Amino acid sequence: MDSQNTLEVRIRKELKDFTLNMEFSAGKGCLGILGASGCGKSMTLKSIAGIVTPDEGRIVMNGERGERVLYDSELRINEKPQTRNVGYLFQNYALFPNMTVEENIAVGLKSRKKGRKAGSGEEIRRRTREMAERFGLTGLEKRFPSQLSGGQQQRTALARIMAYEPEAVLLDEPFSAMDAYLREKLRLELLDMLKDYRGVSILVTHDRDEAFQLCSFMVFVDRGQILAAGETRELFQNPVTCRAARMTGCKNISRIQRTGRCRVRALDWGGLELAVERPVGDEITAVGIRAHDFEPLSREAAAEWAGREEANLIPVREPKVSEMPFEWYVTLDSGLWWKVEKSIHTHAMGNALPEYLRVPPEAVMLLAGDPKP
Repeated sequence: MDSQNTLEVRIRKELKDFTLNMEFSAGKGCLGILGASGCGKSMTLKSIAGIVTPDEGRIVMNGERGERVLYDSELRINEKPQTRNVGYLFQNYALFPNMTVEENIAVGLKSRKKGRKAGSGEEIRRRTREMAERFGLTGLEKRFPSQLSGGQQQRTALARIMAYEPEAVLLDEPFSAMDAYLREKLRLELLDMLKDYRGVSILVTHDRDEAFQLCSFMVFVDRGQILAAGETRELFQNPVTCRAARMTGCKNISRIQRTGRCRVRALDWGGLELAVERPVGDEITAVGIRAHDFEPLSREAAAEWAGREEANLIPVREPKVSEMPFEWYVTLDSGLWWKVEKSIHTHAMGNALPEYLRVPPEAVMLLAGDPKP
């Protein structure tokens, strides 16, 4: 990763229900840590920030100040949070309720700036004004947190963090308490901010859409263990394991029997025969199909595919249809689930329900691991 700053993390910590084992590097492009609540995501960030201490491991920052070992259990190094030059955005933003917006922004500058005093009062005031303007807080400087909206509170917290130019920014579920409209608006604002930020940024979230939108690289975590890691789009296209596929939102997963070099029988979908794009190795235990990846076909169109190796035709028999505001959820008799876009003004599927579906071989994901949820 060709970034000015990089962060190397290797930690282990015994928690109540499992052991947290995390090993990854972060640099250019936001790194996302995706997993369910309680899987160890926030504990990882708190370990990086120095709020909690791992049982063992090593955390190293490479940045403007050279290589700095923030934590090393063997060397007995454990820098204090105040000297790590790491900004942590908590879920509740942790603003000081008795301080105004400008005072909240300035408080970080008064205590630290790259590990040193921030400078004169005029310099602090200038930097505070600059950050208020950058984060859209002009005119709100004299307000207290209780007088701000959720989005304004978040921008104040980010302005306070970014004012002292940390080498890494840690974002802990920053949109979890917001409604859908505000969440999307602030995601876009954060995306713009991260484009200009040269330090390390790590986002913890349980929302796969949020992770896909904001993060260039991903780490999938379950009960303290890394399931998969890599470039975000590649991981979503090829999650490799059943558990990782579920984490990306895939609901159609079936055990398989290999019937040819590039053919399988889906045992949980009524023995459906499928051609796949790649050879089926011994490690493959299941296949997955995303709910959007089916192609609707008329009887005539299906007849043109019949008999071809890559046909992958699925008859639509007695489906169960559920209406959502902007989608139809269609469950086939085989258990396969199909998602179809619709207008809010449409309330009957009518001709939208085809006689056949087809799934292209390249849309059938080959997966390893336990197919059971």
